[in-house]
This record gives sequence, C-alpha cells and structure tokens, in this order.
Amino acid sequence: MSSSDILERPDVRESDTGNANEVFHYVKKNQIAESAVMGTLVEALCGEVFPVTKSPKPGSPVCPACKEVYEQLKK
Repeated sequence: MSSSDILERPDVRESDTGNANEVFHYVKKNQIAESAVMGTLVEALCGEVFPVTKSPKPGSPVCPACKEVYEQLKK
C-alpha cells in the first residue's frame, strides 16, 4: 500500500453531535467514493469501521493510531 492510496476520512457515527473531539481516520482511497455514495462501511488503518459521511478540512485532528500505522507504512 502506498501513501497515495490512503486519505483521511472521518469517524462519524449516528450518535455524532458535532463533538469537538471528532478525529479523522486514514482509509484506503479506493473505498472512499463507494462508501460516500452507497453507504458501505470502510475500515480505517486503526481498525475502526464506519461509513464515510464527511471530508476533513485542513488542520482537522487525525486519529493517533491511524497516524502511527500510516507513518510505519511510509518507511
């Protein structure tokens, strides 16, 4: 898996209330569009499973576990 195959995506659940503690996860790039359109679930690098419903804004917080896995993949 190359770094170009990973994009940040949100972990948004039905109980989401716009919490300021929301973090964005890294998922496989080829799964993003299908999830956004069809509502299928994606699995983040950290293991979280969720549907893609939002796009991150620059400076959005990233899941520490996803970030750690992503940094290992880049080596």
